[in-house]
Amino acid sequence: MSPDPTSSFYTDNAAVYAARQRRLPRQRLDAFLAALPAGASILELGCGGGQDAAYMLSRGFDVTPTDGSAELAREAEKLLGKPVRVMRFEALDETEIFDGIWAEASLLHVPRSVLPDVFDRILHALKAGGIFHASFKAGEAEGHDKFGRYYNYPSARWLEAMLSAGGWKNIIITEANGSGFDGKPTKWLYLKARK
Repeated sequence: MSPDPTSSFYTDNAAVYAARQRRLPRQRLDAFLAALPAGASILELGCGGGQDAAYMLSRGFDVTPTDGSAELAREAEKLLGKPVRVMRFEALDETEIFDGIWAEASLLHVPRSVLPDVFDRILHALKAGGIFHASFKAGEAEGHDKFGRYYNYPSARWLEAMLSAGGWKNIIITEANGSGFDGKPTKWLYLKARK
């Protein structure tokens, strides 16, 4: 079986990816944190270089950073000074542990066929009333970028229907223009939901 090109990209480019110039999504982070109690327990799925986790930790939250790439997790550990759990999304198996789950630009790599199961795992890992944030590159059909990375490219309508069917509440999906590591103009979907 050939290696997964998405995983290979992050394995081979971990140091460059972690050190890239990236604007912290402070407005989204602040809104997410404001909806949580002080010192709340947060799971970060796909922490990348660790910048978002560092910000949340600096604000006094109890953050558990994770990444599917051992190489990226090591890069994040250098920034955070704490262990980063190496975990793929489909291995999430906690029950009612976290007040919030943050997944900025990470779940966009989950195959469409697997996404309902991953959303269900996230729902189970949240405490009652817990908050979930995720972002996706918008589209109508799955595909790959110029680096060979897989993207699920959902539409807002498709995402909302899946979450509603999965038992999520207070689903809000907003859109904004931006870009990504590939430098191409991108329409982003920002998802907020509550257990």
